[in-house]
Parts: sequence; C-alpha cells; structure tokens
Amino acid sequence: MPELSVPGPLIVPSVLPADFARLGAEVRELCAAGVDRIQWDVMDGVFVPNLTFGPDVIAAARPHSTVAFEAHLMVVNPDQMLAEYISAGCELVIVHAEACTHLHRTMARIRDLGARSGVALNPHTPAETVAHVLAETDLVLAMTVNPGFGGQRYIAAVEPKIARLRGLIDESGYAIELEVDGGITADTIGGAAAAGADVFISGSWMYGYPEGKAAAVKRLRDAALTGEAVR
Repeated sequence: MPELSVPGPLIVPSVLPADFARLGAEVRELCAAGVDRIQWDVMDGVFVPNLTFGPDVIAAARPHSTVAFEAHLMVVNPDQMLAEYISAGCELVIVHAEACTHLHRTMARIRDLGARSGVALNPHTPAETVAHVLAETDLVLAMTVNPGFGGQRYIAAVEPKIARLRGLIDESGYAIELEVDGGITADTIGGAAAAGADVFISGSWMYGYPEGKAAAVKRLRDAALTGEAVR
C-alpha cells in the first residue's frame, strides 16, 4: 500500500467562465499564471441544468496547455463517455457517485483506460459513500456548491464532511487528493484547507480578480497555506 503523500495546495481553475471563442488563448494564459491543472466542467443538461464541453473541444485546447487536464463529468451516464474524454487529453476523470450504479467498476475502468480516477460528492451526499472505493481512487471531490453553474456561494456547512473525508483518506493509507469545488475565493479557501482539502477549484473569482490570474493564483495559494476561513 503506498504511503499517503499530500503535495500541498494545488490551484486548479475551471474554464467555465472563459471566453469560449478563444479557449486556446485562455488555456495558455492560465498556464502562464502558474496553475497546477485545468478543470473542464462537462455538463449534459440532465444531471445538471447546463450544457458545456464535448471531447472535441477539449482535444482542440490540449496542445495549448503545459499542465494536466481534468474532466469533471456531471452527466447521467459517465461510463459511456470515459474513453472519449481520456482520448481528448484528460489525465484525470472525475465521476459523480450519485450518477454511478456500480461506482467501483467505473473507477476501475478509468484506471484501465490509462487515466487517474476521481469521484465527486454533491453537498448532501455522505462522506462514507466513497469509503469502499478508495483503493480504486486517486482523488475525492467534495462539492461546496450544488453543481451546474459557476459563481455560486460557498457552502461552509460542507467543511465537516471535508474533514471526515480527510480522515477516511488518511486511514486508508492511499495517496488520494482531496479536492473542493464551488465558491472558492481568498475568503473561503482557508476554511476548506483547514478541514483537510489540498486541491482547490476556482472559476468566477479567479477570472474576476482585478490584478489578474497570476495574482489570483498566488493569493489563493497563500490563503490555503494559512488555513483560516474568513467569515
């Protein structure tokens, strides 16, 4: 069993707020800003009330990036799409526990296809849902908003669940990242970090930061290292 290795705070932007007409340039700008990965929020209009990126769009953007891509599949039938998004260049694929009838099989399939596996939990879904798939898991994502749209308010009530997930991961002994997504700003990232998260998705806040994306990445990383929530 590999020893747990926490890499420190990783800052991962969602491209949901990007200008879709210039995605290649947007990806290059994010890489230049010092991000650690880039997340693609894939929505099907069924699991969540929004439509976003297909694999061809991601594949077209991949040559513009110097960092890894992760696909967050907010879809009702993720098993049917795994191979396409991995072929498009997503090194990490995240599925929702709520959408997977056979979660263990889905997680193993992602690894079999050559990618790292991630499982996401909506705010109401208990941490224990993933307790028996950790051996097949590279990342657990705790949603701190209800998925579907960017710009939502951070749900601080999820922090005890983040702490519980941290405990489950540490007890497992596996090297699993704990990611949070939704409403992450310089004011909220500290609370999530203090609860045990080590990967942080930021979208609208990062794109709207007046001093630019590089300054936003630095501010988020510094606030995560401080580990204090601003209420």
